Amino acid sequence: MSCLEAKKPPLFISKPLTKGTVSQSLSLLIGILRSCYGPAGRLKQLHNGVGGYVCTTSQSSVIFSHLSVSHPVLRVLMASVQNHVSRFSDCGLFTAILCCSLIENFRSINIGSCNIIKISKHLLSLCMDYLKSETCGCRVSVDFSSLETLLCLVRSVLTSKPACMLNKQEVEYVTTLILKAFMFTVPSHVETNAVLGKCIIVPVKGKRVVDSTVLPGLLIEVPEIPSANPLTAKRSCSNMIKIALFCVSMSGDLFNLEEGTITVHHRISLEMSELNQLLSVGKQLVNDEVGLVVCQKVIHPSLKQYLKENHVIAVDRAGLSLMEPLSQITGAKPIASIHMLSPSCYGSLKDVCVESFASKHFVHLTPIDAVVCSLILCNRSETAWDELKRACETAEHVLQFTIKEPLALLGGGCTETHLASYIRHKSCSLSTSSFKDIDCSRTQYQLVADGFCRALESVACSLNHDDGEILTDMVYGHCWFVPPGFPSVFHWSDLVSKCGCGINGNAENLSWRLLQGQFASPVIQRCPKEPSVKAADFLTLDCFAAKCSGLQVALETANLILDLSYVIEDQN
Repeated sequence: MSCLEAKKPPLFISKPLTKGTVSQSLSLLIGILRSCYGPAGRLKQLHNGVGGYVCTTSQSSVIFSHLSVSHPVLRVLMASVQNHVSRFSDCGLFTAILCCSLIENFRSINIGSCNIIKISKHLLSLCMDYLKSETCGCRVSVDFSSLETLLCLVRSVLTSKPACMLNKQEVEYVTTLILKAFMFTVPSHVETNAVLGKCIIVPVKGKRVVDSTVLPGLLIEVPEIPSANPLTAKRSCSNMIKIALFCVSMSGDLFNLEEGTITVHHRISLEMSELNQLLSVGKQLVNDEVGLVVCQKVIHPSLKQYLKENHVIAVDRAGLSLMEPLSQITGAKPIASIHMLSPSCYGSLKDVCVESFASKHFVHLTPIDAVVCSLILCNRSETAWDELKRACETAEHVLQFTIKEPLALLGGGCTETHLASYIRHKSCSLSTSSFKDIDCSRTQYQLVADGFCRALESVACSLNHDDGEILTDMVYGHCWFVPPGFPSVFHWSDLVSKCGCGINGNAENLSWRLLQGQFASPVIQRCPKEPSVKAADFLTLDCFAAKCSGLQVALETANLILDLSYVIEDQN
């Protein structure tokens, strides 16, 4: 009998942010995140320390799912970022780096946390009002009648994921492919409650990236059907192919029966009875002119043979993930019982054929109206393919948010530095009545605003991994990167050609200042709203919805952590 231990009292930790362990953990975390950020971010190899699968990545969704933290404060931070990424798929590293920087800057200010939270909320409202206003100088409108801005959005997602191992030609190829796949998912007939379709990613590993392709409709892998034999499906009188979609097993097994007592008469075989029922279903399918039967699970070989003899194509083991898109493109309702079969559950297809890629064979279902497509995605290695798949899903998600709100923010650190310049300008011009409404002094407001702006600028600085200088211009407030190896006495105009986002070239007589280590920024003019035609082809852009949400999540999480007075841990 094991010894019983006395119950330990809970551990109370007061003012957790003042503890050295939190400071060290926060510094370590922000160092890891900054080193991953941007197109030149360094890759991370994550494993559990006792062997097993090793993951190579620079994406926040993967890093946070594999990273184990013990301190409650960091758990709160990571949970907030993970929740943001689960909703938006993008700007996870931006959110995490900004949140950590805000915590570091705010806790060094000798002001009560209550005042810091009030002031920072006001700063956030200034940012959000500006970003959503027509006068905002760091956002661009997305015109869906032109592909340039959409291509920039997708390209920016792909180039920010270095573990995809793509060269310039491959980036352009996959960018076009993703945009083409997304266009397939947009309904051709616009309705009041229009729903976007779905892009199914089909893995083909060990092949060149440029072997990837996109097809309208759905691909179902069927290893047992040789590509040399063309499929001839029975067609209905309307020249369409009827499809029956089963989400129940058709194997003839009795293991799916519910609990209870079954009375079986003498010399009656349950297996034969079940098979006869399946064959009866097959006869009804043939009589109803069904040309294709797709089953989520297994189809009995005898039923398969019967359907084949009657020119009905049978595909089993389709899997749960394909049920929804199959129903979406065909209009078929999944049939959940072999004892109740209604013709109203059938759907229809335009065509069925076999497609072959590498050593794999697929049944290709072509719908009447294609709102679902299949992206056959290739890459040279499993690690690179996994990263590319996640990047493609992120890009698709970004396009979905953009079609709802056709706006994008300038990337390459320019939105962050422009916002910082705007907030410094606004904080200097606030009226005395505004400080009374916030219940703070002008000095307190300026201190918090400075910490907020430096946190934004630190995110832009995180894009630099080669020890070069980082500048901001005094006209537009954009971010400029100087290659390493040049002395600071050099004329900056001779070393930079375009800002981080690519919208501004070095054609004007701009004034500069070093971004790192500076605590003040001069008042600047408003950034031009519309990009030039030449620069628009290769802009670096960020998802408007994802970045706005990331800004809010970062500040609200930082305020929550700053407001923590106690951490109570159960010791049992």
